[in-house]
Amino acid sequence: MTSLCGWMGSPIAELDNEVLLNQMTSCLAGSGGNPKIAITPNSNLGCIGGRDNNGLFESEDLMIAIVGDMYWVDPDLCQASSSQGLISVFAERYKQQGRSILEMLHGSFAVAIVEPRKGKALIAVDRLGIQALAYTTVGDQFIFASQITAIVKHPSVSGKIDSQSIFAYLYFHMVPSPDTINQGISKLLPGQYLEFDRGAITHGFYWQPHYQERSVRESMLVDELHNELESAIQRCVDSNDSTGVFLSGGLDSSTVTGIFRKLSGQKIDAFVIGFDAEGYDEMEFARASARHFDVNLIEYYLTPDDVVDALPMIANAYDEPFGNASAVPAYYCAKLARDHGKTCLLAGDGGDELFAGNERYAKQKIFELYGHVPGALRQVIEPLANATPFLGKLKSYIEQANIPLPDRMETYNFLHRTPAEDVLHPDFLCDINTAKPLLNLQEVYARAQTESIVKRMLFLDLKFTLADNDLRKVNRMCEAAGISVRYPLLDDNIVDFSARVPSQYLMRRFEIRSFFRRALANFLAPETLSKSKHGFGLPFGLWLNEHHRLKDFANESLTSLRKRNILNPRYLDDIIKNHQTGHAAYYGVMIWILMMLEQWLQVHEY
Repeated sequence: MTSLCGWMGSPIAELDNEVLLNQMTSCLAGSGGNPKIAITPNSNLGCIGGRDNNGLFESEDLMIAIVGDMYWVDPDLCQASSSQGLISVFAERYKQQGRSILEMLHGSFAVAIVEPRKGKALIAVDRLGIQALAYTTVGDQFIFASQITAIVKHPSVSGKIDSQSIFAYLYFHMVPSPDTINQGISKLLPGQYLEFDRGAITHGFYWQPHYQERSVRESMLVDELHNELESAIQRCVDSNDSTGVFLSGGLDSSTVTGIFRKLSGQKIDAFVIGFDAEGYDEMEFARASARHFDVNLIEYYLTPDDVVDALPMIANAYDEPFGNASAVPAYYCAKLARDHGKTCLLAGDGGDELFAGNERYAKQKIFELYGHVPGALRQVIEPLANATPFLGKLKSYIEQANIPLPDRMETYNFLHRTPAEDVLHPDFLCDINTAKPLLNLQEVYARAQTESIVKRMLFLDLKFTLADNDLRKVNRMCEAAGISVRYPLLDDNIVDFSARVPSQYLMRRFEIRSFFRRALANFLAPETLSKSKHGFGLPFGLWLNEHHRLKDFANESLTSLRKRNILNPRYLDDIIKNHQTGHAAYYGVMIWILMMLEQWLQVHEY
């Protein structure tokens, strides 16, 4: 992923523009070739350009930087770009249309536009948030970058850690946008733009999913899906790229692998990570899919030593604390591909959030049924369930069903199962609003333009599960391994298509991925179609009890974290004890979250 950064405002007296640019970009890197650096003293804008078809535009009154894989759909714009260059056409259209040009952009991109004479700037990211941009204002300075660490290097920015964001990390295992780990710095949301006009800021969404529930024959949608999948994967493969594919053996990675194989007309290379731990290894499913499509499967079994070796690098790769343990296998899978000569990988991320593939969707539909029980009957059922011990499961169901969405989806959360005063240090608790994470969820859930419960959950996950978590995980780990990554299932046409599939097709009763599974029934391997939802989990909790080096690393991290007065010391003791004597996998999750927080704080010198 190629990065950009820049600023506008009064010159910094102690630094000339080039020195400041180098200072900010020292932490940025692109995975594709040597990035170019350009600067114009009159605008005080510095940036790292993108791929050949994007890059940098400069004139006396306008400067534009675009990174990523942006493209047009409009035939006239495509034709003009083939002769004039994409960024030149973009600049011409921006002068004519202003901000509305964003609605015509497709693909993954981050764009920054500066008009120094007017004191104006416009920044935006793609519809799904594949690319990232963060920003801040300090006085008349407007500072932005693909990575927060570049902004912190600007001398006007304090970079102070935000306690509220640490709490958000403990809650979500990452810091969701628009917040960041640093006070005063914000991240753009998917499909969002921000305008800076002589110190005033306005922001909004140039795109949101347009969900529909119109009646249409399912067979027509099946044909359309196949066509869109082929077109999307074709767009993701450059003739100059040495491209491979992530293959776990699940629906999404197998679909991408199979269609890529079909379009290439020859054997392709697929890469998979295995775990020597019962209940975690999915290698047999990847092998079944590889046999079915006749592809070369390149395997690597991850070890606890691999985890310990990679942890400092992983903590350093993220510009905020990041607690998704599957970053480790993602890194080693990308590294495996790089070691075998690949420069690009296709990933299957996004299918669950577009086509209803997460088990919690079915679970929440079951809870929603209680809302249809007449009030008079509830007045009989609820007292009976509360008073009768052997109806404990019914009582639990009623308690959860009475919590509205999206709050109900977080009832399992560590920070809901235990009172905040038992989890957090008293001094830390005084500085935060424990209700903010749910308010963040509620704001996004309410913004979904649909009455469908299923599609509201999909919309929520496009932001929290995909943009804030999975894409951040894969992007950074591929970059660390020296690999570029593309997401065919997040092609704009497929996203628009999925929004038109009626909810009743997406999930038939309580069957997740109903439509997608039926549509690909004659294409995928039988083992793939019958495979239950698994994920890409790391057996950290199990290994922690067995591997001394990993255990020592975790203990040292928790000992250091204890001194920061973030967690209640008794809570740390209980987590360690429960992990050793109870459910190792369950409590191992929180130990990983806390360990990675401490590692991030150490590596970034906080």
